[in-house]
Amino acid sequence: MTTTTHLPTSDPLPVPASVRRRLVYMLFAGQSLFSAAQIITFGILPIVVVQLGRSDAVAGLPATVTLIGRAVAAYPVGWLMDKVGRRFGLSLGFLLCTIGTVLSALAIGWESLFGLLLGVLIAGMGRGIGEQARFAAAEVETSDRRAKAIGLVVFAGTIGAVVGPRLLAPAEQLAIRFGIMGEMGPFLVGAFLFYLAFMVTALFLRPDPMLVGRALEAELPKPVDDVPEDARPLRTIFADWNVRLSLISMTVGQLVMTTIMVITPLHMAKLTYTTDDIGWVLMAHTLGMFGLAGLTGWLIDRTSATLMIGVGGLVLILAAILTPLASNLWLLSASLFLLGLGWNFCFVAGSTLLSAALKPVERGRVQGASETMISLASGIGSLSVGALFTYGGIVGISAGGLLFSLVLLVAMLWIVRQRPNAVALSGD
Repeated sequence: MTTTTHLPTSDPLPVPASVRRRLVYMLFAGQSLFSAAQIITFGILPIVVVQLGRSDAVAGLPATVTLIGRAVAAYPVGWLMDKVGRRFGLSLGFLLCTIGTVLSALAIGWESLFGLLLGVLIAGMGRGIGEQARFAAAEVETSDRRAKAIGLVVFAGTIGAVVGPRLLAPAEQLAIRFGIMGEMGPFLVGAFLFYLAFMVTALFLRPDPMLVGRALEAELPKPVDDVPEDARPLRTIFADWNVRLSLISMTVGQLVMTTIMVITPLHMAKLTYTTDDIGWVLMAHTLGMFGLAGLTGWLIDRTSATLMIGVGGLVLILAAILTPLASNLWLLSASLFLLGLGWNFCFVAGSTLLSAALKPVERGRVQGASETMISLASGIGSLSVGALFTYGGIVGISAGGLLFSLVLLVAMLWIVRQRPNAVALSGD
């Protein structure tokens, strides 16, 4: 997957809008397949791991292992993408997801918890890379359309939200028809979808978004006394209050969403909900995560990423309060929709704020470093999910989500109050 240089990095030609749109559409297609593959396996994973581990206390292990995998791979591949391009990195991520998901399916047949978690780890490494596609979308657009491009790629998850849960039961039935365990079916179908995402990205994401981004940057007017831009040290970059607020937003949003959502299928199974019911709740949740992402990006471009982070914190608080109070399928679906929507606001706004704060030569490694930090923080939190659920049930899980959501809101208000000139308050 070598990069064909249609857009030279020295004295680049103008980048046609049609080229930029096509690249965003390819990223959209890859993310649609990527999200559907994740969601079809997510609904069955906590149930399978509890069956293999024979204890509710291990329910949070897959989420933790996934986040560890994301943390391990995100920074080095982000650094690599600055050298060889975004297409290579994203393709590698989808290929790792394919391999890991196939291994997880085989491990279920072997009744091996270790094999299942190893497959989840490899797929998690791929996810840490594949989820950086939103930054590639931001790279190929001008600053006034950056949030919209991020929102569109995040919106691609809507395809997964609709298609993924609906494939869960048919995938199990198909596996049984072929004489293998029903639980293996969603993993095998997921692996096929990951492979399709790999093929779309490897074949059609051309020219490389990295080259387009550098060409766009070169087209911007420079001051007369402007000096060549060098990449700043990570310490200097992470001292920027825009970067700090973006990291807090994405980390807390991911942590709250993960801790509540990862336990929901098990919570529902204990309340005797069917697999089909679980699929409906997952669809509502993922629609909240992705369905309004395009609108979120539009709002950020016209208002403020910082404002949207605050709104996201409020929505997460509401979801954490409503989840343990949900007494039927419809109320549970509504509360999990709000959980996804709060994550959407925090994720798109945080990603936009981070992209705007970076120079082109810094983007790959810093965005990779941010994914690593987010994954580590979320992994530490999700490690306690099993124990919290064992002793506190869904109330204990939601209480933890409520606490972290309040932390996000307080942090955002404090940063804006203490550093009003350091934090971007406009949509630019």
